[in-house]
Parts: sequence; C-alpha cells; structure tokens
Amino acid sequence: MFANQTIRNYARSKGVFFYEIAEVLCISEPTMTRRLRKELTDKEKTQICKIIDELAAGKTATVVVN
Repeated sequence: MFANQTIRNYARSKGVFFYEIAEVLCISEPTMTRRLRKELTDKEKTQICKIIDELAAGKTATVVVN
C-alpha cells in the first residue's frame, strides 16, 4: 500500500488531480508526488483535504447548464 493512500483516494473520489493541489500549494506536480511518498503529518493531511474540498467545490460551482 502506498503512503498517504487516504489522501490519494480522497482526491480521486472528488475528481481532483495532483497538479491542481500542487498549483494551490505553489509547488510542481513532481514535488507533490514526492511529498506523498512518505506519510504526511496530520496538519499537512488536513491542509490538503481542505484544498481538495475547495477545488472540488469550485468544479461543481462552475458547471453551467443551458
């Protein structure tokens, strides 16, 4: 099992990609992937989950139905 599997699954379930999270954190996608190789602290996990929630909410808010 990969480190930070809950973060990976949560992002996938919300339709959020690592590059989107990385943009918010002002880091590159490869850096984001490297950070996920080792277990994050609870504080970091909470921050990333909030970012995922905000990004997911933004995706649903921008859907326009004609």
